[in-house]
Amino acid sequence: MTEKEKMLSGLLYNPGINELESERLYAQDLCFALNQLPPSAVDKRQQLFKKLLGKITQQFTIMPGFQCDYGYNIEIGDDFFANFNCIILDAAKVTFGDNVLVAPNCGFYTSGHPLDSQTRNSGLEFAKPITIGNNVWIGGNVIVLPGVTIGNNSVIAAGSIVDRDIPSNVIAMGTPCRVYKTLKEH
Repeated sequence: MTEKEKMLSGLLYNPGINELESERLYAQDLCFALNQLPPSAVDKRQQLFKKLLGKITQQFTIMPGFQCDYGYNIEIGDDFFANFNCIILDAAKVTFGDNVLVAPNCGFYTSGHPLDSQTRNSGLEFAKPITIGNNVWIGGNVIVLPGVTIGNNSVIAAGSIVDRDIPSNVIAMGTPCRVYKTLKEH
């Protein structure tokens, strides 16, 4: 099994191999180009995002300051909006549903490191997918950690650190993020 196959399977892998390093450099070059474009270069930005991201739709906006590891593991639904300084560490799949709003300075981190210091110091890491449902609003400065799913119609309050699954139709907040209130279904 290659290191990339291990990465995509959620196993411990070595991110320092040439194939993964070159894929990250390609994504970093595209992110750099995206972040240097003037705001009026909408068509050029869309073309670069088509080259970078794994799945996009016709209607999406990602503001400058965007960074990712690979790009090809990111899938966004219709009417996706990510405000300034969005970071997606996508060693595993990161899926956003339709009508998702991401406020400024949010991070979605699929990558993690072993708790055992000897294994961690060997350079191995792991990645677990993140799934964001439909009609979700992620407040400013939110961090979503590896393996988390956020259900449909939920709101994550600003400043939260989401370290476990959040169900549909709730407001959740805090560090660590917990359900605060259930929302009425529409």
